[in-house]
Amino acid sequence: MAHDDERLIAALCRGDEDAFATLVDRHTSAMIRVAMAYVPTRAAAEEAVQETWIAVLRGIEGFEGRASLRTWIFRILTNIAMRTGARERRSLPFSALAAAEDTGEPVVDPARFLPADHELYPGHWAVFPARWPTPQEGLLAGEAREVIAAAIAALPVAQRTVIGLRDIEGWNADEVVDALQISPGNQRVLLHRARSRVRNAIEAYFDAEAL
Repeated sequence: MAHDDERLIAALCRGDEDAFATLVDRHTSAMIRVAMAYVPTRAAAEEAVQETWIAVLRGIEGFEGRASLRTWIFRILTNIAMRTGARERRSLPFSALAAAEDTGEPVVDPARFLPADHELYPGHWAVFPARWPTPQEGLLAGEAREVIAAAIAALPVAQRTVIGLRDIEGWNADEVVDALQISPGNQRVLLHRARSRVRNAIEAYFDAEAL
């Protein structure tokens, strides 16, 4: 990663258009995903992303390498997106947004677990999740993909952003923490809640298919 950053930075400083196109292709979809956590419309998110790329080009020669190039880009983005959001509505830091979304409600029906005072298996599954088809058996085909996409789209913004970066963009936990400037604990909770809600939607879909 560090070597690739050095190569891209040097190329950007030379005005290499191909290097810039590579960077845009690599990060734009995730940037829009993050910007949507701060602004009310996709159009506003795209505008924040465009402004970020301009700021990147203007500031690349001053990049000091204290963080990865990607983290630097996303910190610029969050600052711009928050400013854009503040012009159109009240905008919060991501950590505050995540806290505001936490209702404390369980994401899995408590009735599916054994009671905490169970003699042998306190708190364990009483009703196990159903087995799903593997990807080779068609989990990601057709209607199932639509169910997953709809479940992710219906998530609260903070959960949707984290699961999008982790499970769609393929980021690791540390990268999400750095980009969104949240604690590792917040990242874990948001991802767990998001995955649980998506799993519930998939399980309900396959239960209906089995009827």
